[in-house]
Amino acid sequence: MAGDTGHGLELRFAVLGPVRAWRGEAPLNTGSPQQRALLAALLLRGGRTATAPELVDALWGGEPPHAALAALRTYASRLRKAFGPDADALVSEAGGYAIRVPVDGLDIDVAERLAAEADKAHGSGDRVRARELMNDALALWDGEPLAGLSGPYADTQRARLEEWRLSLLEARLDVDLEVGGHAEAVSELTALTAAHPLRERLRELLMLALYRSGRQAEALAVYADTRRLLADELGVDPCPELSELQQRILNADADLTVHFTTADRVAAGPTFVRPAQLPATVSDFTGRAAFVDELSEQLATAEGRIMAVSAVAGIGGVGKTTLAVHVAHAARNRFPDGQLYVDLQGAGPVVAEPEAILGSFLRALGIPDSAIPDGVEERAALFRSTLDGRRVLTLLDNARDAAQVRPLLPGTEGCAALVTSRIRMVDLAGAHLVDLDVMSPEEALVLFTRIVGSERVGAERDAAMDVVAACGFLPLAIRIAASRLAARRTWTVSVLARKLGDERRRLDELRAGDLAVKATFELGYGQLEPGQARAFRLLGLADGPDISLAAAAAVLDLDLEDTEELLESLVDTSLLESAAPGRYRFHDLVRLYARACAERDEQPPAERDAAMSRLLDFYLATAAGVYVMERPGDQLLAHLTPTTHPGLTFTDRSAAGDWLYVEAGCLLACVRQHAGSGGDTLRRAVDLLLAAKDLAESGADARQYELAATSLLAATQAAGDARAEGRARTVLTHVYNWSDRFALADEHGRHAVRLGRSTGDPIACCYGSNNRAIAAIYQQRHEDAEAFVKQALSYFRADGNRPGEASTLSNLSRVHLGMGQVQSAVRLAEQALAIYREINVSWRLANGLYAYALALTQAGRFDDALKRLNEALPIFRDNRQRLWEGMTVFRMAELHFAARRPAQAAAHAEQALAQLRGIGGARRRGNVLTVLGRSLNALGQPGRAQACWTEALAIFEQLGSSEAMEVRSLLTPVAAA
Repeated sequence: MAGDTGHGLELRFAVLGPVRAWRGEAPLNTGSPQQRALLAALLLRGGRTATAPELVDALWGGEPPHAALAALRTYASRLRKAFGPDADALVSEAGGYAIRVPVDGLDIDVAERLAAEADKAHGSGDRVRARELMNDALALWDGEPLAGLSGPYADTQRARLEEWRLSLLEARLDVDLEVGGHAEAVSELTALTAAHPLRERLRELLMLALYRSGRQAEALAVYADTRRLLADELGVDPCPELSELQQRILNADADLTVHFTTADRVAAGPTFVRPAQLPATVSDFTGRAAFVDELSEQLATAEGRIMAVSAVAGIGGVGKTTLAVHVAHAARNRFPDGQLYVDLQGAGPVVAEPEAILGSFLRALGIPDSAIPDGVEERAALFRSTLDGRRVLTLLDNARDAAQVRPLLPGTEGCAALVTSRIRMVDLAGAHLVDLDVMSPEEALVLFTRIVGSERVGAERDAAMDVVAACGFLPLAIRIAASRLAARRTWTVSVLARKLGDERRRLDELRAGDLAVKATFELGYGQLEPGQARAFRLLGLADGPDISLAAAAAVLDLDLEDTEELLESLVDTSLLESAAPGRYRFHDLVRLYARACAERDEQPPAERDAAMSRLLDFYLATAAGVYVMERPGDQLLAHLTPTTHPGLTFTDRSAAGDWLYVEAGCLLACVRQHAGSGGDTLRRAVDLLLAAKDLAESGADARQYELAATSLLAATQAAGDARAEGRARTVLTHVYNWSDRFALADEHGRHAVRLGRSTGDPIACCYGSNNRAIAAIYQQRHEDAEAFVKQALSYFRADGNRPGEASTLSNLSRVHLGMGQVQSAVRLAEQALAIYREINVSWRLANGLYAYALALTQAGRFDDALKRLNEALPIFRDNRQRLWEGMTVFRMAELHFAARRPAQAAAHAEQALAQLRGIGGARRRGNVLTVLGRSLNALGQPGRAQACWTEALAIFEQLGSSEAMEVRSLLTPVAAA
């Protein structure tokens, strides 16, 4: 259809939904249904003339009114009037009518053009562009085509347009699977197969998506369900394509695995990204020409080889990282799909875990958190699959040993890895080993000259050579010494040489290993001003990946301005690194050296303990403030061990929550560091975990939180501190409840309450009782749960703790639901929600809405329940509560199933499976699979339902959970059928 009305504002029309018209952006009145039916009939002719009899038949079929022709003329006249200045777009000719539409003036025309462009893009190999174009075309549908129009012509055209939409949707889903979107496609395909059960192409795509998502049993179950349905409804077998796919799945056909092209990865927007994580290379890189050539040659052979790996070994400070980063930057053009980097912290007391690193790499490559599995092997397999077909360079810096490195290797053709380590990795199969020694005297002097300046060095060449010799020709030592000299314009090179020539200022021996590194650091440390040296020593005492400016100020007992000035001066000497604005970190070997200096030089020794005490105070005071901001009216703050050093204060809840999660690693490291303390310090460490309890629920930091809590419990028992032990056990009840270890939660809760009573501690009494109730709820010990929750309620009320009261009322509502007292459960949830609203809590309000929705669902008030869940979901999402977000979607699935909407239930259950992957424990996954199976069974897919229930049963039996009996009863009739 082509043409121009000749006016400045063109007409636009839509039929892929209600029949509508616009002039420019202004909507036009298209009149009655019959008048809109005439407009639709003309628009669907593609600009061709429709005769009067054809139009009469289109509008009224075989029974037109007596005045049908007159009615046509009236409708046409009204349409022209509605078109205003564009009235001539509707023309009368040859006894009929035609409508002239501008280019892209009709949504069908736009959709056809986009679909054609998508076909062209797909044919040229640009699958991501094809998917974008198809999505644009599908977005033009606005509900049912020709909505509100009746008659045989409208019905026929509506069916045609719906069939076209489904075909286009199938094509887009096919491309989704081609570019690796199988996990995300499962939910959509589940809903589509429920809506169109006899459409075999959708079933085929669902089978493929499930198989590629690692759900082979469900994929085969889809085939079984389809075969049964076609036999029952049509008396036919599945199409050959579907049967062939079943056989290929049974045979684990490797060709079914998705293969990505570089174009797919580069162009796929937020899903497939090109990481560029290499640290900046130094501008004064010097020498090492033979090593650069050797490593570059290895990287040049990556294409056509299965994983080119080079491992650079040498003592600390010899320049391994500098060399590797320089070579990696030079080779970037050979790896157009990106470069990954990680510091493996191999020289420190706690090495980086491969599981955590793989998670970081996968996120950098565009894999969403919901698709990242637990476990090193599973993540490593996904990492290798993600890199298939890509050319990516991975720089693994500062590795401890080959065992740490192996899971992180790409293992695919075209990719390469550079590894640096203090040890020679002779047990890293297939690796090209490079031993990096100290610089030659000539190279060392060139590096020194580039930093200090040729004019100063040229005048004192012999003194400069003495300096680099005193540095042992170690690059890091040379860089530190040269930087100090460059920053002191009044010094000569001879002055620096004399300082370094005094053996009292450096270690007696410069030998291989750590001693050489310590000697190098001694050069820089010995030249620090007193304030700088103190900062260097004390900051090195703190565990954690880095330290914020505010935390550093607490350690040093200085204001922020003075602290920043000191830290930046240490950055200038290369003894400290600026990890990001306002955050600092030591190289791990420098940290060890700083601690040795603190033990040797910090006088009196009590100052070391005082510095760490101030850091603990800082984290506790800040975390307590965040806790109270999230829970106005909570009495926890009144019962915490007092602090003497202040923390940060926030006026914005979002900023407060951000602080907690950003500082999680440092905060938990501080807790673990004080596990060996006693008295007031140990109590503050336990209280810090109480104040930071949200970390146990977020999913991301739950494991580290548990390790810290476990170490503190042992410390409190060794110290004989009953109050601290009670609180540590209270923390662990919370941890164990969230990880489905309810027997342990109950055991620790019992001891916590006992210790709380004996020491008069309301914290252990309140939360220990409440957590015991939660454990009993999940174990379906309803009478015990009711007793525990009523006990907790009395403790919270006696303490004046309104948020705690609301929490226990919500739990009591859950108990009454389990006991069949639905109306009582609704009332209790309403009371809890009223308290949450009254005290104006933030994301804890979502907990109240969640509990209320559960009660409303059981009461059959599905619309009200769904409204509450929809209100809670964005609150959880905004507060990074991934577990609660996934559980809310799961409850939506339960609700839809209870409301007899199995298609929506299945779609939400699929979403919940994706969101809860890796968090929440196996029991929650089993519950989601149970509901998904029920929904699929109701949709006529018993085979796939059985696959879900079989997996759920295995989970529940392994946990010894009572839900196993329910799932067995679901499987029995399916098996019998």
